[in-house]
Amino acid sequence: MKNQHTNHLIQLTLATFFISTSGALGRFIDLPIPITIWWRCILAGAALLAFNIYKKYNLKITSTSDKGTIVVTGILLGAHWITYFLALQLSNVALGMLSLFTFPVLTAFLEPLLIKTKFDPFYIILGILVLLGIYILAPEFNLESSQVKGVLFGLLSAVFYSLRNILTKKLTTKYNGSSVMFYQSLVVSLTLTPTLFYFDSAGLQSQFPYIIFLGLVTTTLGHTLLVNSLKHFTVSTASIINSVQPIFGIIIAFFFLNEIPTLNTFLGGSLILATVIIESIRSRNN
Repeated sequence: MKNQHTNHLIQLTLATFFISTSGALGRFIDLPIPITIWWRCILAGAALLAFNIYKKYNLKITSTSDKGTIVVTGILLGAHWITYFLALQLSNVALGMLSLFTFPVLTAFLEPLLIKTKFDPFYIILGILVLLGIYILAPEFNLESSQVKGVLFGLLSAVFYSLRNILTKKLTTKYNGSSVMFYQSLVVSLTLTPTLFYFDSAGLQSQFPYIIFLGLVTTTLGHTLLVNSLKHFTVSTASIINSVQPIFGIIIAFFFLNEIPTLNTFLGGSLILATVIIESIRSRNN
């Protein structure tokens, strides 16, 4: 039993590591962002379709309202990925990932507005801590600064991600997580198809190995391992372990992109990650 728990823990940590590679890849891949995301979704969608067929999961969507929810959540997922990659390219991996990781606290504020959950006043304290962390990340609020723009796009990405997760929650009670992810990837790729005619794909051949890694390892393998790990851990425990994503991302960026985080990044990032861990522990104990 102990060995099984260790194996499940390794699986969840691997999932977190694979997903965290999106930071360095999003900054490194030298293609227009919509082109990168389109290829990411095509590759991930094909792999997820093969996985669903192999596992014999039912891909049928049973109601019109669920189809509408899949379209909306797919568009939100695409908006999240595009704004996240913009954040990475305008600032750096550390700022992009840390500003995105405000999403757990944003979710706590947005969830009561969208579905019937009770608002906890303690979220106000967590919200203040997150705002303080963001202020430390970008102390000079100058819209001409690319780093400030990066943080703002990271926050916008967090909003899109929170909304997508909240709306996806009811889908995962009726459908397998891999099939939902397949349909959302399909929606993103269809939505972005017109951009193929407007953006230059020159250099795609040299960038393709990294796009394959992004689509198959970061997206498909990382998210499938994460979904599977939820069978063995609570969402709160998974959230705590997932909080090391920016740390993994910063380490990867240091070795492969030579990005060295500043003291402000460490201080502001520590506050943001602390709020995620506090909320994860509180939700587990409730």
